[in-house]
Amino acid sequence: MPLNRRHFVTGAVATLLAGATAGPAGAAALRRTVAPARGGLYTPNAAPLQPTAFLKLPPGAVTARGWLAGQLQLQLDGLCGHYPETSHFLDFDTNGWVHPEQDGWEEVPYWLRGYLDLAAVTGDATALDTAHRWVDAVLATQQADGFFGPAGLRTRFRGGPHFWPYLPMMQALRSWEEYTGDARIVPFLTRFLQYMNAQGQDAFEADWLYVRWGDGLDSVFWLFNRTGDAFLLDLADKIHRYGADWVGNLPSLHNVNVAQGFREPAQYSLRSGDPALVQASYQDYRTIMGTYGQFAGGGFAGDENARPGFGDPRQGFETCGIVEFMASHQLLTRLTGDPVWADRCEDLAFNSLPAALDPSGRAVHYITSANSIDLDDVVKTEGQFQNGFAMQAYLPAVDQYRCCPHNYGMGWPYFTEELWLATPDNGLAAAMYAASSVTAKVADGASVTITEDTAYPFSEQITLTVRTPRDLAFPLYLRIPAWCATPQVTVAGAPVTVPAGPAFAKVDRTWRNGDVVKVTLPQRTSVRTWSANHDSLSVDHGPLTYSLDIGERYESLGGSAQFPEYAVHATTPWNYGLAVDPGTAASAMTFAASGGPLPANPFTPDAVPVKITAPARRIAEWTADDQNVVTTLQASPALSVADVEPVTLIPMGAARLRITSFPTASPDGHPWSPGGEGAVFRIVNRNSGKVLGVDRMSTADSARVVQFADNGTADHLWHLVANGDGWYRIRNANSAKVLGVDQMSTSDSAQVVQFADNGTADHLWQLIDNGDGWWRLKNRNSGKVLGVAQMSTADSAQVVQFADTGTADHLWQLVADGRVRIENRNSAKVLGVDQMSTADSARVVQFADSGTADHLWGFEPTADGWLLIRNVNSGKVLGVDQMSTADSAQVVQFSDNGTADHQWRLLDDGSGWFRIVNRNSGKVLGVDRMSTADSAQVVQFADSGTADHLWRLR
Repeated sequence: MPLNRRHFVTGAVATLLAGATAGPAGAAALRRTVAPARGGLYTPNAAPLQPTAFLKLPPGAVTARGWLAGQLQLQLDGLCGHYPETSHFLDFDTNGWVHPEQDGWEEVPYWLRGYLDLAAVTGDATALDTAHRWVDAVLATQQADGFFGPAGLRTRFRGGPHFWPYLPMMQALRSWEEYTGDARIVPFLTRFLQYMNAQGQDAFEADWLYVRWGDGLDSVFWLFNRTGDAFLLDLADKIHRYGADWVGNLPSLHNVNVAQGFREPAQYSLRSGDPALVQASYQDYRTIMGTYGQFAGGGFAGDENARPGFGDPRQGFETCGIVEFMASHQLLTRLTGDPVWADRCEDLAFNSLPAALDPSGRAVHYITSANSIDLDDVVKTEGQFQNGFAMQAYLPAVDQYRCCPHNYGMGWPYFTEELWLATPDNGLAAAMYAASSVTAKVADGASVTITEDTAYPFSEQITLTVRTPRDLAFPLYLRIPAWCATPQVTVAGAPVTVPAGPAFAKVDRTWRNGDVVKVTLPQRTSVRTWSANHDSLSVDHGPLTYSLDIGERYESLGGSAQFPEYAVHATTPWNYGLAVDPGTAASAMTFAASGGPLPANPFTPDAVPVKITAPARRIAEWTADDQNVVTTLQASPALSVADVEPVTLIPMGAARLRITSFPTASPDGHPWSPGGEGAVFRIVNRNSGKVLGVDRMSTADSARVVQFADNGTADHLWHLVANGDGWYRIRNANSAKVLGVDQMSTSDSAQVVQFADNGTADHLWQLIDNGDGWWRLKNRNSGKVLGVAQMSTADSAQVVQFADTGTADHLWQLVADGRVRIENRNSAKVLGVDQMSTADSARVVQFADSGTADHLWGFEPTADGWLLIRNVNSGKVLGVDQMSTADSAQVVQFSDNGTADHQWRLLDDGSGWFRIVNRNSGKVLGVDRMSTADSAQVVQFADSGTADHLWRLR
């Protein structure tokens, strides 16, 4: 039954029975999915709840070995294990979860959920004692009506209870009961959920809670399966009725809300029996990933909220989102029996989660991006990310990141617990793979241990050794990943027929003590093309995605040895496109494994045991923006005449800096706009002095474009995106929409609006130089120019198009926003000041960009349209030595004294590059003798068309 191995199976598929496989190996049933069924030894769903395909084992049943044990130990020794020592939210003596008169929110439940399971899976005595202390304290806060925890939560939402933080707290308490058998937990949760059930509709609609009720359903069903209390089914109905509607719908684009919420319909199907609800969760997943997850790593573009138009691989996925998405995939694996959910969990676990943490496990960052070339602790103000605080450095970040460092701890412990699952037919399932051992009941309740020896995902070999007290008949299910085309399995030395993935293979036999199962999942290098992201490529080998190996320099920002704070900066070039044909790309790459024992932490650049070598070309136009964020991808193949050179790719999870979504590059490719969209500009009207903006900062299509007094909002910032033919798209930094004309009108006074770029001619504009620093912006479709209705000078006056009549409202000035680098086209070096001098008359030179402050410049408009170009390091402005008007006169910096040689204007080249013209001499900025050397003198010269006369702002 041939299936595309990347096909997302969405329901039960017919069982394929193997041919004659009698003998020591028994019979193997080949299943694409495992159908839900009644039964099992680990608290299966009680009627009338629908059954699931697999059952969760209690914490502690699975013990990690190898690299996974190393990750758990790093977590125990690192931030999660010691976070109460620095997080004031986790202060036992002042926390509302221990002392109800104090404040308390989600931080303790988040942390305790991860820490408690970490203690259980490692068996660490100190951690177990600490977890026990917290559990005892939380249980002691319960009131007579069932409420517990911070008293302030009783009236926090509309005068009634706010239940959101209780959802992760209940998960922590459930794990404690499963691990210890603590008889207090079930009656405690029963009293609390009775209290919850007694509340009105308002209590089910509180902000975060409203969209995350899936976690609540999970606890309600867990308790029902232990008590059979009918009120719990009524409560489940209320949760589904009053909570957010996720059925064929995304009620929130907050990344964590989506990561948790999309599965709610499938969960409620256990109560309703409606299979359409399961499909609704599949559809929600397809919607979010199809729109915002068009790059590798298993996550999606949600640097807080997903935003229409912001799906580039530089966008981040929150660390909370990573671990919550993993947990959702684990739950759906159990519920549906569909192996693709386990595939998706491994994708996140191996490729995204490790790099969300620093290599020592002592710090996290808020977002992890598929393409990320600098991790600093600086706020990005140009709309690159949705949130308004710095999110990329590795920090303990108690208050700055807040949720993520408290919540990330569930990631590896939950992954460990879900490696192995129980089955309704009293067997076991290897749902995901890593070195481990599992001890669990099978068959008639006898306990067996299966030890898993493997270096997976860095190896394709897995060996399972079964230890039984006697001969036992039970089924063993083996997941075959979607990427595996030719799996091989032997049982006690005999081959077993298994299908290509995605599938589960069921080996049903009588097992003898010491039986060995050998699983080979051949890993091959493959390439995925992301058509929604400019035909970029990602490279996979088995379950691992590979990223460019970028040199990493860790900069200490403070902190301590236990709680360090780091920025990470690139020390090697990163702007490579793969020099391959997408159709045959994999054959151009070479995979190599180092062999030998696996390092304790293989998720670091120095320790990775596997690498890929690929041919690539540098793309000069692909740079960081002025705030050290990688610029967005453009069309592949990118034009590059650079030499082909070999580059090294390493597993994505080991690369803290990375390019994972690669453009392709070739000498006959598409020319890229320099620096992506480059600097952002304010566009100032000559008549009114107001700037171009969008009415009410709208992000909607057809929102009115207006003028407004500049107040620093993002809708006042615009990118010039060269079309390659002298025309530009003018893209708003706030909305990512482009400047256009309503209904593509060609009439005078037609409203100018913003719209998602769909390639129409009204979205193209030409910059027509007025010769004095001002511009007319001419529309390609109509031939009309940009103006202001009735020549108004008022805020919110409508911007229109009009036949050019020479009025002042038709003139606009482009003022680069913030601090920019000024890069020379000929040399690719940037404008700087010799020796970083702050003196008057210091020479202005070009230099390879090294991040120093003298490489940054600000543009300041004068009253009559010219610009002062001021150095950030010195505060001096760009001028010409002795006010010379001669060719080759040195360009210098000087204190601004109002002379004409200090004033400049931009002359557009039509391709994103500018000539920078001096007011005093009429000469343009260039480099002496067209030198490409560091420290070459910058001069003025009569424009002769040479490449050293062209500059771009980034």
